[in-house]
Amino acid sequence: MNAVVKTKIANLHAAPDRHSELIDEALYGMPVEVLEEIDENWVKILTFYRYEGYTLKSNLQVGSEPTVNWVYEANDVVIQSFADVLKAPKIQSENILTLTRGAFIKVVLEAGLDPTWAKVQLVTGEEGYVRSAWIQDRVKVYTTNEEAFRKQVVETAFRYLGTPYRWGGKTPLGIDCSGLVSMAYMLNGAFIYRDAKIEEGFPLRKIEGDNLKPGDLIFFPGHVAMYIGNDEYIHSSLGGNEVNVNSLNLQHDHYREDLATTITEYGSIF
Repeated sequence: MNAVVKTKIANLHAAPDRHSELIDEALYGMPVEVLEEIDENWVKILTFYRYEGYTLKSNLQVGSEPTVNWVYEANDVVIQSFADVLKAPKIQSENILTLTRGAFIKVVLEAGLDPTWAKVQLVTGEEGYVRSAWIQDRVKVYTTNEEAFRKQVVETAFRYLGTPYRWGGKTPLGIDCSGLVSMAYMLNGAFIYRDAKIEEGFPLRKIEGDNLKPGDLIFFPGHVAMYIGNDEYIHSSLGGNEVNVNSLNLQHDHYREDLATTITEYGSIF
């Protein structure tokens, strides 16, 4: 990886054109590889979770020693919907940058600092302060404790409940179906394919519906949801306009026939 995202959100497009389809969002602090320089404004990149797209070069910090170090030293992640990075450890201080859930950040030690605050370093080398409760250690490898993982990934998905639907989105500002499940998995150390399908080379594998457990995924034509138990699933639905919960049970108030009758397959990492 030879570059790092230095803006709150780096839009990834299907073509090097602002008006082309938004296919993904790389978040602040995430390392990427520049595959090709298209022109003075656009580059083609590969994210660390192996997804390709085109983004503006201005979104990236490219090829310096701090960039290389960042990949190894940015070991924390934002878990709050939004987190202001402030000039000083007090709420009245100037805001340097606002980060979204999923942003990678580097915590640096400061003797005597109020424990409710964390001192952080940004991609550019600038330092600031974030509420300690809004960040946590970044999980790089998912736990082999199946019960714990299933519980954690469902809880993480529910943090996005009510988030507006956004095609290609991956933050509390707006998120799509595969963005929701991939971020829930990523924040718990599992990296699955960004789109709504099971892709070879990623840990998700096809299972039978009878084996479906909370945290597993349900696939429909062009759509994916996370099973949460009791015949219910959480998903970011274009039809529902936001992240919500629906049911596979015909008798349930939140039953959606258009989805329940068009399931194509089920997936699990276990």
